[in-house]
Amino acid sequence: MYIFGASGHGKVIASILLAKKRDLKGFIDDNPKATELMGLPVYRSTEIKNIAVEKIIIAIGDNKIRKQIAESFKADFFSVIHPSSVLCEKIIINKGTVVFPNAVINVDTVIGNHVIINSGAIIEHDCILEDFVHISPSVSIAGGVKVGEGTHIGIGTCVIPGITIGKWATIGAGSVIINEVPDFAVVVGNPAKIIKYNDKF
Repeated sequence: MYIFGASGHGKVIASILLAKKRDLKGFIDDNPKATELMGLPVYRSTEIKNIAVEKIIIAIGDNKIRKQIAESFKADFFSVIHPSSVLCEKIIINKGTVVFPNAVINVDTVIGNHVIINSGAIIEHDCILEDFVHISPSVSIAGGVKVGEGTHIGIGTCVIPGITIGKWATIGAGSVIINEVPDFAVVVGNPAKIIKYNDKF
């Protein structure tokens, strides 16, 4: 079992795995300056001889980089769920997703692959979070919201019920989303307004 990414994000995931007494072999990171983290070795991706059969979680906050890694390596990607999180019955959480401390995910919600749901985030009933979404700490998403692939929702944001947020959008910290957000839009404020568009990915 390895964590891909020797960073602060990786440290939090490692702390969850170590608390669960999982067999964590170390980190994978191609930064030559990274050699050890939390007393565990940091390997280069080329050093893991049979990476395709190893259990790996990607600990990279940047959604584009996380997608590139997921598509570049064939591996047995697994999810990590902190024991203090509250998960309702009848939810689906796909591979490579991380649910951090005190997050809440309510009934009939579907979470895609390689999603990050950070500390204290609330995802209400009947939501859909597509692949590579990143939900920052203390975000509140009301019922029936759809968040498109690769979108990053900043810390403390609130989203009203039934909204659709497009793919690869960026929602600024503390925003209040009361209108649909198009693909690639960067929105900020209360109520949130479009200030520019991200490059297409």
